[in-house]
Amino acid sequence: MAEQTAPPVIPERTKADSAVVRDALGVGIAVGLSGFAFGVTSAGSGLSLLQTCALSLLVFTGASQFALVGALAAGGNPFTAAAGAFFLGTRNAFYGLRLSQLLALPRGVKPFAAQWVIDETTAVALAQPTRRAARIGFTVTGLTLYVLWNLTTLLGALGAEALGDTDAWGLDAAGPAVFLALLAPMLKTATERYTAAIAVVLGLGLLPVLPADVPVLAAALAAPLVLWVRGRRMGESGGNDEGEAR
Repeated sequence: MAEQTAPPVIPERTKADSAVVRDALGVGIAVGLSGFAFGVTSAGSGLSLLQTCALSLLVFTGASQFALVGALAAGGNPFTAAAGAFFLGTRNAFYGLRLSQLLALPRGVKPFAAQWVIDETTAVALAQPTRRAARIGFTVTGLTLYVLWNLTTLLGALGAEALGDTDAWGLDAAGPAVFLALLAPMLKTATERYTAAIAVVLGLGLLPVLPADVPVLAAALAAPLVLWVRGRRMGESGGNDEGEAR
């Protein structure tokens, strides 16, 4: 009889690392493909191919990019459109504070890693049980998403130029649709859902009476309004807010 050899033993660390890489690749690929919609929307709003690609390369925060080109497509002022995108992107600064402690990257690496501090990389990193796994998740998600987002942005912009008038194809709805698809899974608590609902009401309600880009800025008032109401409720109930548990 031929001697049977035992199957190789795979270290637990290797299996754990492979699981993190698999999950990070899934997130990076799924979201990275949305860059095509941004490229189409940006080109349709009047930005050139170079401007569109520069936004993805340098800004690299999908929600802010969609907000900027969406406001421009609606005829908004470039400065107020940029202001709305800026305020939307400030959340990444708070992500950075948390990730700086979690990842503990070398000082020379931090400026480059800061470019990848976005919703998806933060979510993947924070979901990991160890610092090693968080670093792997952050790096793989960031690299995959950055490369794929910029590639699909280029393809989307080129495709929009080949199609001509994007309004005739109804592609102007691609940006808002993708934005909502990215936002919806993040609304996990009652406070977040109430904030989003009030923001929608403010944005749509003020749209007929204000310039195109101003309702987006006004919708930001939903956050302090909901927090104020929640604070009062918690004060009246002695700190117990059952809404957060739902």
